[in-house]
Amino acid sequence: MPAPGPFLRSPVGLSHAVTALLGVVMLADVLSLAAAFFMRSQMDGITSGAGVDLAAVDRADSAMAGTSVFYRLALLATATVFIIWFHRVRQNAEVFAPDTQRRSAGWAIAGWFIPFANLWIPRGIALDVLRAGEPNPYSGAVRHQGLLNSWWGVWIASNLFGRLAIQRYDDAGSPQAVHDATGWLITGSLLDIGAAVLAVLFVRRLTAAQNAKALTGPGLPVG
Repeated sequence: MPAPGPFLRSPVGLSHAVTALLGVVMLADVLSLAAAFFMRSQMDGITSGAGVDLAAVDRADSAMAGTSVFYRLALLATATVFIIWFHRVRQNAEVFAPDTQRRSAGWAIAGWFIPFANLWIPRGIALDVLRAGEPNPYSGAVRHQGLLNSWWGVWIASNLFGRLAIQRYDDAGSPQAVHDATGWLITGSLLDIGAAVLAVLFVRRLTAAQNAKALTGPGLPVG
């Protein structure tokens, strides 16, 4: 007997989970912003000669460490569920328009873990999945490509800037250096919030496109 072909599975539930977790990431970013501003204010006092409140500096240091742990845990959970959702929509694209997909569904997972290549492979897969979700995948026009490009650009900028900011903070050896490094961390958190907002929009719109096509497309195999 022939092997069963691909079939549709709803990405709606996973998209809700991803959206909620991205909200948690944004909350972690907001808390990180508050901690960075608190630390910055303590360093302002030291560098201006107003004196040192060791208890306040300790609280600021604890806040920085605590928000960093919270952010990393939120990011890990979000990345895990996001990749599961991403693989799901890529599998659905195999039903909608398999000949528009340049990479196999496995790359929707593996592509995120290859250094340097993960800067463009997932974006290419996302574009192919967007195309498959079009009412006419062969028309040439792809809705939401601008949103995809915006999210991808801000996400890469956020990751690169965030790593640089963390390195500057870890290497800071004086109150002035810590003060300056918190400015980098604040900018990094703002970029991360922007990337998370764009990711939410992308997830919701791609999910809605696939759901609408599944509801209107006759004869599509559903699992």
